[in-house]
Order: sequence, then structure tokens, then C-alpha cells
Amino acid sequence: MFKARYYKTDGKKGRAQALPDSIFDGIVHEGAMHQVVTAFLANQRQGTAAAKSRSDVRGGSRKPWRQKGTGRARQGTIRAAQWEGGGRAFPPIPHSWRQRVPRKVRSLARRSALNDRAENDRVVVADLPALETPKTREIVAFLEAIELGGKTLILTNGRNRQVYLSARNLEDVEVLPFGEESVYDVLWAHTVVIEKGALDGIEGEAPAEKKVAAKKKAPAKKAPAKKAAAKKAAAKKKESEEAPAAEAGAEDEAVAEAAAEPVAEAEVEAVAAGDDGESADDSPADEGVLAPVITEKTADQMEAGNVYTFVVSKDANKIEIGKAIETIWDVTVKDVRTMRYAGKAKRASLGRMARNNAMGRRPSYKKAVVKLAEGDHIELYEAG
Repeated sequence: MFKARYYKTDGKKGRAQALPDSIFDGIVHEGAMHQVVTAFLANQRQGTAAAKSRSDVRGGSRKPWRQKGTGRARQGTIRAAQWEGGGRAFPPIPHSWRQRVPRKVRSLARRSALNDRAENDRVVVADLPALETPKTREIVAFLEAIELGGKTLILTNGRNRQVYLSARNLEDVEVLPFGEESVYDVLWAHTVVIEKGALDGIEGEAPAEKKVAAKKKAPAKKAPAKKAAAKKAAAKKKESEEAPAAEAGAEDEAVAEAAAEPVAEAEVEAVAAGDDGESADDSPADEGVLAPVITEKTADQMEAGNVYTFVVSKDANKIEIGKAIETIWDVTVKDVRTMRYAGKAKRASLGRMARNNAMGRRPSYKKAVVKLAEGDHIELYEAG
């Protein structure tokens, strides 16, 4: 925490004042300051400089002499750049020099400039004189009393018209409301004088911001209870689905075994296109998950990292995919990552003698890579 010298209205020195950590955090980023100052100076340019090129100068439409036979250099116009009265080569053209700097970079540069002055003991906290009418003499007397040398930047608590008018005629003094100063203004000044009331307002706002942040974080504690209720509902749903399956005959068991077979990667495109043979009511597509992808690579990921791959609906987001997997398999999803695959071009052969085979495209699909929590497992080889 930085501390600054404190002066009273009469110029007498008081006890050192602590500067707020929200602004004076000790970070000095020279790159950000350079970028902001460069943009500030560029934005001061009007960009109205202009000159005439050879096409803008009046006259010169006739060739001064013939191309050959005169012994002189060939010329096409008397308004070329090398002629007196001719146009200018590469003249300045009116344009905007404006540069835009991101808000966070501007904020970082402002804090860096104030921290630089605070580190070198060039920040002063003071109670400015209370002026009923503009008096330059009183501002000069106050600055002489606190013995400040060089250029001075006075930052007031809000707009103080009397102080501004009193110091307007002073050559090396600038008056601005605190918070409206630019990085260039702070670096221009040798000493920065901040009115004490401006810093008191910043310190008073900090606790309120903490209370607001605490209120926003409080409802997040209800999430585990909702998650536990969703797990219980999924378990009841699973039990109700397993009861009629146990009473099924041999034909039903054969159907269940066929449904539990792994989906080859070659079948992923057919599933993505909607041709998976399941009805809309019995398919988990309503939940966003279409089918698992089981290959040699995904099988290794299941064993090594508890990671599973699924073909999902194109319009399903990560949250919906995670909830669907938790509901269907009664597990806890730790992370979900999605990838979109564009359909590859495919030529439909019409025979060896056909000149123009039809060009088509395989359907595009979306794949999700899901990581489960430690201890959870999805058995894709068993009916259920």
C-alpha cells in the first residue's frame, strides 16, 4: 500500500494518507502507457493536410514536345513532379489518424501512470482552498506553501469551477476532475495533487461492491441439491424401464443385445443424418445424444482417461449434452467438449463407362467428448 503526503488548506503538513489499493496496486506497465499515449497524441491530429498531385494541378494536358529528335529528355506533361508549378509526388491526403485502445488497456495504463508517480513520491493528497470566487493569488499561495516544483496536475473531487478558473491562467498547472485525467496528463505532470474528498469516495464504494458480489455468489450454493434431486429422478426412471425388460421373452432379449452392440465409426454419418432405425419416442435424440462412437481410439480413451465420445444433435449445447448423459446413465459429467465435422465430398459412381459421375456430400455431424467424474463409468456393451 502506498502512502502520500497530506497538506491542509492552509498549506501545513498533516499525517500521511494511505492511497486506495483499487487504483494504487503497484503495477506499472510501460507498454500499456506507451500505447495509450501514442493513441492519445495521434487522436489530436486533425488529418486535414493536403497537397495536389499532377492530376489535380490545372493545365499540362498537352505534350510539351515530340518524343524523339529534339535531343532533350522525353516529357509527357509540364505538370509532372519535376517541373516548376507541377504536382507533388506522393502528396499528403486528408484522412483520419484515430486509434482505438481497448477499455481494459486504458484502465491499466491510467493505474500504471498513477503508480509510477506514487512510487517516486510525486502524489500529494490535499484539502484545496474553499473559494467563493476565482482567485489565482490563493491557488499560487497554496502551491508555494506546499513547495511543489515543476508541472502540477490538480485532481478535484468532481467539477470545481472556482479552482479551475483560478488556475486556468497558470502556465504549469492543470486542473481536472479526478477520474477524467488521461495517461498523458499524469505523465505530463511532475507532481499530482489529489483532493482528499475524491479518494474518500473511492474508499467508501469498495465495501458496497463486495456486498453486491457476495449476493451474486450466494444462490450458487443451491446447485448441489438440484443435482441430487435430478439423480434420484433418473434412478427411478431407470428402475421403471428395467422392470418390463426383465419379463420380456427370448425375442426381446435378442433385440436388447442388438441395441447394445457398439456403433462403428462408419455408422456415425448415418446416425447424424437421422437414419438410425429408432423411433422419435424411444431414441435419446430428444436429450441431444444420438449414439456413442466406439473405435480403437475411443476404447483406449475410455480405459485410460474415463473419456467417452458420442454423436450428438447439431443444435445441442454443452450444458444440454451433459444433463442428457447424466440423466440416461446416472453419472456425473466433469467436462464436455464439442466438435463439428463437415460432410466430405462423395462421388457416386454410375459405372465404368459413365463420363460424369454424380457428386454428393456426406451429411455433417457433431461429436461430443465427455469426461466423467472419478468413479463413474458407462457400460456401452450391456443392454440397459
